[in-house]
Amino acid sequence: MAPHASSRRLATVTVPAPDLHPRPFLRHAEGEARGFWARGERWVAHRGVAVEVTPDATVDGDRFGTIAEAARQVAHRALVSSEIARAPRVQFYGGFSFRSDHHVAGVWADFPDGLFHLPEVELEGDGTGDAWLRVRAMVDAQAGDEIFQRLRTRAEALRAELASRADFTGRSEQVAGRAIATERASWEAAVDASLGAIRSGSISKAVLARTMDVDLDGHVDPVDVVARLWEVNRGSHVFLFEPAPGAAIVGAAPETVATLRDGVFHATAVAGSIRRGDSPREQAELAAKLLASDKDRAEQRIALDDMLARLETIAHRIRTDPQPHVLTLARIQHLETEIRASIPAGVGVLDLVRLLHPTAAVCGLPRDAAMRFLEREESFERGWYAGPVGWFDGEGNGVFAPALRTGVSTGSGWRLFAGAGIVEGSVPSLEWDETAIKFEPMLDALRGAGADLEKVTVTDTETIGRGK
Repeated sequence: MAPHASSRRLATVTVPAPDLHPRPFLRHAEGEARGFWARGERWVAHRGVAVEVTPDATVDGDRFGTIAEAARQVAHRALVSSEIARAPRVQFYGGFSFRSDHHVAGVWADFPDGLFHLPEVELEGDGTGDAWLRVRAMVDAQAGDEIFQRLRTRAEALRAELASRADFTGRSEQVAGRAIATERASWEAAVDASLGAIRSGSISKAVLARTMDVDLDGHVDPVDVVARLWEVNRGSHVFLFEPAPGAAIVGAAPETVATLRDGVFHATAVAGSIRRGDSPREQAELAAKLLASDKDRAEQRIALDDMLARLETIAHRIRTDPQPHVLTLARIQHLETEIRASIPAGVGVLDLVRLLHPTAAVCGLPRDAAMRFLEREESFERGWYAGPVGWFDGEGNGVFAPALRTGVSTGSGWRLFAGAGIVEGSVPSLEWDETAIKFEPMLDALRGAGADLEKVTVTDTETIGRGK
């Protein structure tokens, strides 16, 4: 629900801020709700909460629709200064749990089944060096232009304060750490169970995940973690959402569930994996091997066909690449097919997320059977792992990616998640190796943020240790 009464309306002021950068902006906000979203050189950072939106518990089964409606009411009732023709864009940031029956407990205690923030302060920029600072507040519905002047004064004071702070670019103080991964034998047994279910015909694919718990002797700032992720994963959708101090989800997703802008839909079907290689020649050889793999081509086709079948119920003029291509990321390569379509007026990005989540790339097929299988075989709570995270605006535009290559802070450390698509032809030991590669972005980011995990190794007893 949106906690606003009819007597309160949203006011926003925007000022240019070309001298501001996201990392010091977010560090300055420590102790507040914070977030960061980036793809390539385009990014947005935010802090504070002007409006919080959660699903309406009185409307059964439609967490996406109730959040969209609550946000629309806030956006469409915004105050407009006499100096401008229309209210500035209003974007809500957050995400959803993987399952609608998500348990809000443990590492996910601050993450309900859906949560979005309209931030008090937002900083947005791109590779050109331009940046814009927005400051918002919920104010009395009868407020005049003086409220905009007060917000402008606040924005300019914050811009001046942040501009005077030197950006932090050095290495953080080292913090000792240890990690324990899923026990290998039990995980490979779950892969065998997946293959058995596939051979019996109850499912055609299962995306099985495992965890790695990293315990630290001190604090590692999620801002430093996401900064490192963004530095080395510019081809991914990099995100940080910290709804409460110390409770943060961070990740770098290689794909999108749904992007919608002015009626034009875009998404990517990503599946099948191989490591990147240590040289350009090896990278090219591995990419060719991935393209020639019948098993990986079949896995990727399953993900693509399921998305297309669901889109056909609502979209028109659906277009896809004739063949998958190789998406090369920092540590891994995938098969990828881009999807574009025209979406009817009145259909928003959250309608599309409701339709498409969970995709076969993060769950399996058939969807309901795969979900029941994962509930039996996975011994941990997925929470927001593989759930859709991103942003949307009052007009229904937005970008959502599955929360992959993900870690969630646990107070004394982090819990990392990685998954692999199991189809006919999957080999348990190779799937284990694939998930090990998928842990690397977060492990590298934690190292870059100061965690002393330089000598991480995986042993047969599944204990990952820091060298003394």
